[in-house]
Amino acid sequence: MDTFFISHGSPTLSIDDSLPARHFLKSWQEKGYLHEKPKSILIVSAHWETSEPTVNVVTGLNDTIHDFYGFPKVMYQLKYPAPGAPELAKRTKELLTTSGFKSVKEDKARGLDHGAWVPLMLMYPQADIPVCQLSVQTEMDGSYHYNMGKALAPLREEGVLIIGSGSATHNLRALDRSGESDSPVASWAEEFDTWLKESLLSGRYEDVNNYEKKAPSAKKAHPWPEHFYPLHVALGAAGEKAKAELIHHSWSLGALSYASYRFQIN
Repeated sequence: MDTFFISHGSPTLSIDDSLPARHFLKSWQEKGYLHEKPKSILIVSAHWETSEPTVNVVTGLNDTIHDFYGFPKVMYQLKYPAPGAPELAKRTKELLTTSGFKSVKEDKARGLDHGAWVPLMLMYPQADIPVCQLSVQTEMDGSYHYNMGKALAPLREEGVLIIGSGSATHNLRALDRSGESDSPVASWAEEFDTWLKESLLSGRYEDVNNYEKKAPSAKKAHPWPEHFYPLHVALGAAGEKAKAELIHHSWSLGALSYASYRFQIN
């Protein structure tokens, strides 16, 4: 299995047909990004932050968490009742602990937040693939999350699709909310987004791990790191010899990049 980083952008991705990223995700199966249907999915979402790595261990159907506020009512009625993946959760915990992550917690009540269910609802609308979610640790750095991904690499050989769900740029205070669909992209956002693309496509993964020091406008593009760390996990799970491919690119609100990547294992 290749691994993927998906920029999920705004929660309105769930209903807004004007967003090119929505059509990209809806065409996921048609485009054939995977040669086979995953047995299960491990998704690392920006919207689950914990002090220690945590997996949700759900034996029935995952609840749909509507963790956003002030959006159209129809969005709160959306459901994505994918089965839980308790065996995958246990396997994830096992791989992390044997790789030096001393404490890995289990959450038996948490469902899927919108960083998980919104893209999955578009990619696999049948909701018939078991899903486990893994948290990020915002007090740690990119290398920590890359190593987390490395620990999870064996899952690729076990039919598990590993997805990091975040955003290539994520500064909500700097978005252009004027309503102009053709508003120009902010220079700082374009600089960071271009640096990320060039770094990934040329295999400079160590630079990506140390993006705070290496990238232009890093703090402006990611005032907080939670939307970037899922990329590091997906990248680490693919390995240092993986080849990065930009599989989608679009913008919204003048500064929100929907750049999404596949990490192919040769």
